[in-house]
Amino acid sequence: MSRSVKIEQIDEDEQLLVRLAWACEIEGLTQADAAKRFGITRMRVNKALGEARRRGILRISVDSIYAASADLEWKIERGFGLARAVIVPSPQSPASTTPLISAGLGSYLGPILTDPGLQKFGMSWGNTLNLATRFMQPIDRPDLEIVSIMGGIVRGSDVNGYEITTRLADLCNAEHSFFTAPLFAGSAESQAMFMQQDIIADMLDKIRSCGAVALATGDLCSSLLVRDALPKDIDAEELRACGGVGDIIGHVLDENGALIDHPVNQRVIGVSLEDLTAIPNVILAAGGAHKVPVITAALRRGFVNTLVTDEDTARALLENSTVARDTD
Repeated sequence: MSRSVKIEQIDEDEQLLVRLAWACEIEGLTQADAAKRFGITRMRVNKALGEARRRGILRISVDSIYAASADLEWKIERGFGLARAVIVPSPQSPASTTPLISAGLGSYLGPILTDPGLQKFGMSWGNTLNLATRFMQPIDRPDLEIVSIMGGIVRGSDVNGYEITTRLADLCNAEHSFFTAPLFAGSAESQAMFMQQDIIADMLDKIRSCGAVALATGDLCSSLLVRDALPKDIDAEELRACGGVGDIIGHVLDENGALIDHPVNQRVIGVSLEDLTAIPNVILAAGGAHKVPVITAALRRGFVNTLVTDEDTARALLENSTVARDTD
């Protein structure tokens, strides 16, 4: 049975115990396979299973507030063909959904960013990514470069990509670079001119060479895109009327994951959604009932490798997927 958490934090030790218990005892993975899946040693898996038994977490059933999350992780991965899903418990208060997802993202990013094989890591913008940096421990990766992967907004803000990129780079003792361009050009013609400039082309190549990137998303009602980034000649209602359900790095999608037929998508200065498919690990962190349509769209588009969300959102995504299959 799913249980809610009352505070905006994750017990990472217990969550790992539950994930390992579920993987080995419910899903039938060997300890070696579980170690590979979670990036730890087989000895640690063995000790963790023993600790789970001592705590009473692992009995005939897995008894923890994280049990439903572990079950949903497997279902989401299989249902959408993902490499990994990170599911956190849904809070009693919807206002705490974003902080909890941010905590889950922060926990997930730790091992990713400490991997010496990762040389470039891309960050977009948004409150979820902003808060995630506050749930991470400092690491020492002077050989790592944190790259902002989308254009910025004029208004200073903690959720602007420039600030988030700087904060994560400081946390990692890493280098960082900015995508110094607006998110949207004034027209499709001026967008083409922007994209031909050497400095823009070089930065786009750098983004495409990232080993992993973290994305957030928003709907078309109260998101950062709508509030601070849309060109003045475009109204969010226009985008919704064209079937838009939300955006990914400025690209507005319909419910099936296709770009809507609106000039805004020809004015984005940045990498395309097709570019994302070539990046080894595209991490999407988002949750809440209002974001289910755009998360579904992103998953249907096929560029997401890892999803970080909460239990309620995960269930809604699975229900959407079932409905879509039933109507095909």
